[in-house]
Amino acid sequence: MSEINNTFEATISLHNEFGLHARPAGRIAREAQQFESRIWIGFDDREVDAKSILDILSLAAPNGSDLRILAQGRDARQAVEHLQALFRELVKEEK
Repeated sequence: MSEINNTFEATISLHNEFGLHARPAGRIAREAQQFESRIWIGFDDREVDAKSILDILSLAAPNGSDLRILAQGRDARQAVEHLQALFRELVKEEK
């Protein structure tokens, strides 16, 4: 994880057969909504609001994608750490 100007960022690899589909996107959005910070998920050259399931789904990130989690705000570090852990948990649920 890196910090630049109170913005925290981490890169995770998406490893599940179906990519970033509706069930994990919904869970990510719900979890992100618990934080005050602004949170984005980036894929390729796009960044979307991590608190919006539709925005997350619009990334259409396939299996094997590298995703960026970015957060800015008072609880940004906690948000990034929490979403990193959530992605690891979601991968285990897919197996």
